[in-house]
Amino acid sequence: MGKIAVVYWSGTGNTEAMANAVLEGAKSKGADAVLFTSAEFEVSMMDAYDAVAFGCPAMGNEVLEESEFDPMFSSCESKLSGKKIALFGSYGWGDGEWMRKWETNCKQAGAVLACESVICNEMPDDEGIQSCKKLGKVLAG
Repeated sequence: MGKIAVVYWSGTGNTEAMANAVLEGAKSKGADAVLFTSAEFEVSMMDAYDAVAFGCPAMGNEVLEESEFDPMFSSCESKLSGKKIALFGSYGWGDGEWMRKWETNCKQAGAVLACESVICNEMPDDEGIQSCKKLGKVLAG
């Protein structure tokens, strides 16, 4: 089993709930999984993990959170080539456009998307939590 980082930003707690479910899923498969907020994680830590789950809600005009998450993620993009990652996050309106943009950026950087991204409208329901746990399990291999 590999080492997995679950890195997220949450304003209202929705994406945090998703991050905890991803962590639980990864640990249930025996992975050495650790939870970080985007303020705690930095590019120098990327090499220490076999896989990374990134979680961020849709903000404003379908963008990643701009003050903490986006700068951290942008700095990590140089380490995405060949890295197994998964994406998750919540949104309040729209149709998930921010996630499609984010997936495209990751693919262009050479990341290996381990599974379909998980998006939840507002607070994740039971199905959303199960999807997050599954994402963690897939990332754990």
